[in-house]
Amino acid sequence: MMWTTLIAGLILLSAIPSGLPRSVYDVEGRSKRSIDLNDVYYSKMRQFRLPNEVTATSYHLDIKIPSIEKNEFNGHVKINLTWSNTSDRITLNIHQNLEISKVGIRMIQLPPDEAKKGAPMEVNIARKERQRFKSWYIIHLEQMLKNGSACEVTITYYGNLTTNETTGLYKSAYMDITGQKHPFIATYLQLDNAQKMFPCMDEPPYKATFKLRVSYPAIQDFKACTNTPLISRRTIDNSIEEEFEETPKMSTNQLALVISDLETIFPREDVNEIEGRKLQVKIWGRKEFLMSLTKVPDKIVKIVNYLQNYFNSSLGLPKLDVMAIPMYSASKASDNWGLMFFKESELGSPLVWTTAYELFYQWIGQSVTPYRRNDAPVNKALNSYLASMATLDLNPDEMEGKWPMTVLYSLYYEFAQTAPFSRVAGIRHEATWTKAELVFRMFNYTFGHELFQKSVRNFFHQQSKEDRRTFYANDIFTYLNDLANETNNLPPGLTINGIAASWINRDRVPLVTVIRDYETRKINLSQKVYLRDVPPQSTAKVSYQWDIPIVMQAEDNLNFHNTKPTVWLRKELVPKNLTMSDITSKDNFIIVNPEEIGMFPVNYDSCNWKMLSQYLQGPNRERILPLTRAKLLHDAWNLAYAGELCFGIAMNMTLFLKQEKSHVVWEPVFTMIHHVGRRIEGLDVNFKFEAYIQSLLKPLYLELGENPQPDEPSWKTHMRGLMQNFLCRTGYEPCIKEARDQFKKWMIDEEPDKGNPVANKFLCPVFKWGTNEEWEFGLQRVINFPKTSLARKQNERTYLLKTLAGCPKDANKIEKLLQVSVLDQNENFTDADVQLIFSMLTGSATGYKTLFNFLQEHWYTVKERFQNKTYLWDGIINSATSSFNTHEGYDMVSQLYLDHQTEFESADAIIRKALRVIKQESIKWNEENVPVIDAWLKENLSKEDLEAIAAATSISTTAVPTTTD
Repeated sequence: MMWTTLIAGLILLSAIPSGLPRSVYDVEGRSKRSIDLNDVYYSKMRQFRLPNEVTATSYHLDIKIPSIEKNEFNGHVKINLTWSNTSDRITLNIHQNLEISKVGIRMIQLPPDEAKKGAPMEVNIARKERQRFKSWYIIHLEQMLKNGSACEVTITYYGNLTTNETTGLYKSAYMDITGQKHPFIATYLQLDNAQKMFPCMDEPPYKATFKLRVSYPAIQDFKACTNTPLISRRTIDNSIEEEFEETPKMSTNQLALVISDLETIFPREDVNEIEGRKLQVKIWGRKEFLMSLTKVPDKIVKIVNYLQNYFNSSLGLPKLDVMAIPMYSASKASDNWGLMFFKESELGSPLVWTTAYELFYQWIGQSVTPYRRNDAPVNKALNSYLASMATLDLNPDEMEGKWPMTVLYSLYYEFAQTAPFSRVAGIRHEATWTKAELVFRMFNYTFGHELFQKSVRNFFHQQSKEDRRTFYANDIFTYLNDLANETNNLPPGLTINGIAASWINRDRVPLVTVIRDYETRKINLSQKVYLRDVPPQSTAKVSYQWDIPIVMQAEDNLNFHNTKPTVWLRKELVPKNLTMSDITSKDNFIIVNPEEIGMFPVNYDSCNWKMLSQYLQGPNRERILPLTRAKLLHDAWNLAYAGELCFGIAMNMTLFLKQEKSHVVWEPVFTMIHHVGRRIEGLDVNFKFEAYIQSLLKPLYLELGENPQPDEPSWKTHMRGLMQNFLCRTGYEPCIKEARDQFKKWMIDEEPDKGNPVANKFLCPVFKWGTNEEWEFGLQRVINFPKTSLARKQNERTYLLKTLAGCPKDANKIEKLLQVSVLDQNENFTDADVQLIFSMLTGSATGYKTLFNFLQEHWYTVKERFQNKTYLWDGIINSATSSFNTHEGYDMVSQLYLDHQTEFESADAIIRKALRVIKQESIKWNEENVPVIDAWLKENLSKEDLEAIAAATSISTTAVPTTTD
């Protein structure tokens, strides 16, 4: 799925320019304001836009490929153009690799006033100009033509097939099982690649019809396929010539062509007839791969029927060809209208979402197209949301527990940072359209599925009737706004466009606080910016406000199908709060924002939290839906982490997990364990915390079983893996034994450097809890890793090094790794390896304390080693000093700074920042929360657990030879 990039939160996208226009103008000068969304499309967006006085209405394109071996093609295009304003020039896009040999022009229509006068039908070319920097080809005319004029331009040209990448008109090949090579020719014209194939107006709003004729060598089983059905096929002089039906109006990047020997399979089910049309679906692939595609045709039919019903419209074409293209290297599927290209692995997948996502583009994206590329993100967001809805309806198991919570919680964590996206700036643009997707989801809930679907239908049908068949980013919100007003679903003064803008344009989310007065039976609602970390004193405070739909549920009237807002918390409110009558009695809890309808966490008064905690531990817990149970738990912990809620209340909200079986509820727990665990790493309370979490996990882990069962659902496998990971990390003996047994197979291998037979999940437990011999064996595998082996990939070595550095709880192992890689300068460790080791050591108290001691002891040696490598010097200072969280740790770092104050050079600002963060954030957080957590754990852990923890703590402090703080 597209949103998996957010789950990881680490994938960098292309650099995307900022400051893009917030308003656009159509060819008639009509201004329309659009929501300012960013998208990866911008990374390739041209700086130079075509003049709009002249536009193409049709292309007749003739492509001849004389020989497959020579990688050349000849082209002839006839373009019909109309004038909407006075101009004496025609400007086309043409790639620098195309060479033009002949250009002609003739007048085919005069403006009405000149036609009445009997003016001559003459037009002549004055000169031709090629601006390669802009990829423009300008035909200067001798006459100035007026609005209403029409001409036909003919251009003969030639070019080369692309052979080194999937772009333009390219040639590739695949090998069959006998080793025979099968060449094929295909297109990838997305973005601005159509100009690599023919001179054209290569921008989305310039829609035209296309009539395509192709000629290619008469190779056995070769056939051509394009957007529309075949009209004629004949053989001329050992060449095949095929002509295809004219397309509807579409953008140049939607034209598609494949010439290949790929074979076809057909669905057993039929696409439902609609509007008197019955779509014909075919699936294409290489012969050996077709067996992997047998379930795809009916899956496509199932999705198309769903989409036809949703839009109440046919595709608009008589056929849909879906191809598994061999060696397809484009980053995404090419969803051309009527002819779609997928990577083989994507098309063969049993999952629905990816296929549905691309098929939606046939309706919104191809039939109706974003007017500018900066209108495309809202299209992307709408398609992504509708694809998620389709998947929930068609294959609910695929989405359960994964959407929207994984993507939404990732946004919560990032937007709650002091400086969002400062660590991985590229993800901002992915997050922007993901916010828009969740805004569509919010509207679908708050205004109802039927109204939302009707607005999408109205949007599609109205835009598809327009001459251009294009839309602006805010058009869909306008249609939703119109319907909401008609049905009185919007409070006076609110507009959908205004609501959407406040959510989409800000890298923040609100926190809604709900305080109930149980005596007066009033509820006070307020909003503010949600932050998980305390911002530095120098950071300017932001006071964003949102228009927030407040959906409420009460204990005595739980009805999760009712998602209509009880009230809207308006950004115009002064003061910034709202008081309303309570919706239930004082003995019942309320839930605000169930099912994560809006992008915001919710805090309550302590009494309401107590009632929620008690209810979740009772027999009726499952009356609250899993996603809402997950939200309540997630909100409580994150609000406690942010200092908005007492940690005792948050810990009370975990008690129901002892009976919880739903993976949807458990999914966010592991992230929360990690976040809190990092804060208390190295403190005595961490032993109690891990013991408590282990007591929650064990019952469900034992119920799931240690080993996967045949045909078990994917969530069960995933959940077992998460639980194994944590239980191993906390020293759960059965898990440690399994990991060491698996690792032993590698240790007794006669040629251990030929491959790694151990699953990655077993490495960390072995290096953390295993012997020095096992760890040393892993170190030798890194040192001796084959540099030229085709069977071993570098990421195997990287993961092995990560676990060697980041997992040990024995300082001696870490000291040995630092000795080898830094002091001994072993040639098998690159600078990137050293930097990775420093980074991994920040993950545990043993790691960063040992690194600090190492730096302190070998200061001048380390400084000399890194004197010309600033990034490594800065890296070790940052990793060794920034993770301390106590007064003792602060004193250690402060003393290091005093001892070497004039010697930090480029890292001086880094250690000063570390001291500030330790003092202002880490120590403050620990002082406020650790005593509360510790007291709660002492009260809720058994006497046996507390005695075992005391013994383990005593052993640990004598076994780990490292400075403590």
